[in-house]
Amino acid sequence: MKILIYGVGGVGGFIGSHLQKTGFDISYIARGTRFEFLKKNGLKLKSQLGDKSIKKIKIFNTIPNKVDFDIIISTVKLYDFDGFIGEIKKKGLHETILLPFQNGVYSEQKISQEFGEEKTFGAVAQISSFINENQYIIHKGKLASFFVGNMSDIVNKKLLKFCEISKNSGLDIQYKSNIKEKIWEKFIFLSAYSGITTLTKKSIGEIFASTALKDNFVSAMIETYNLSKFFNVKFKVNPVDYWLEKIKKMPFDMTSSMYLDYLNNKQLELKWLSGFIVDCSKKFDNKCETHQSILNGIVTK
Repeated sequence: MKILIYGVGGVGGFIGSHLQKTGFDISYIARGTRFEFLKKNGLKLKSQLGDKSIKKIKIFNTIPNKVDFDIIISTVKLYDFDGFIGEIKKKGLHETILLPFQNGVYSEQKISQEFGEEKTFGAVAQISSFINENQYIIHKGKLASFFVGNMSDIVNKKLLKFCEISKNSGLDIQYKSNIKEKIWEKFIFLSAYSGITTLTKKSIGEIFASTALKDNFVSAMIETYNLSKFFNVKFKVNPVDYWLEKIKKMPFDMTSSMYLDYLNNKQLELKWLSGFIVDCSKKFDNKCETHQSILNGIVTK
């Protein structure tokens, strides 16, 4: 099975390091400094679940021609996603399984618009990981769970096989028939987490140590949860309660990738997170005062 990991940051690098023992033919796409480091040094992972060092990997700075990949794992930032889709179309890879591990809900919507719902797959990464100044992948805490599945009712046997082999090689990945629920479940947390850590410049532990900040965080999650109902998303358990229990086990100093991007003066995914919630809430008359304050506060900084 030929696998391409497009974007070798915290998420793509972690996944790739755990797929190396699968026997899959794995290639990577990176650019700039990241490409040069990976070409010379390979993957370097620091994790409580086990450090990894893979010296030689197949690395490119653009999708190679005349290669039919079975699965392409996309981990680029949301603001680069349209460019990724453009390259997929240019290379004629319409039949490839695309697994978009982006934040929010935009990437699945974009794939559906371009290729149709039957060819649309959802992907969710529950992990806190990033690239440090030495180009090492740093995994915070022990949470590292991944979920994939078809957005339609069709079950894809190739993707099922991919999950089975990957899981046997140590990657916690599950095929879900209710992937839409998992996508929104993460979005409910992530939209609050990214926005409030960036707005307040505080870690998850610091936020939940303050009654006022905790209340804002919960309000932001509730706003996104309420919005999900307009997209016909049904949850088996209350997602806000689910996340409040999860947060208790998170490292005190854990913070969002968006806040790290903010500190490093990089482009933010704000438009696709709180911005998306505010825009959609206006259409559906859904109250979103907290996300509006996040959007206003970060934009004006």
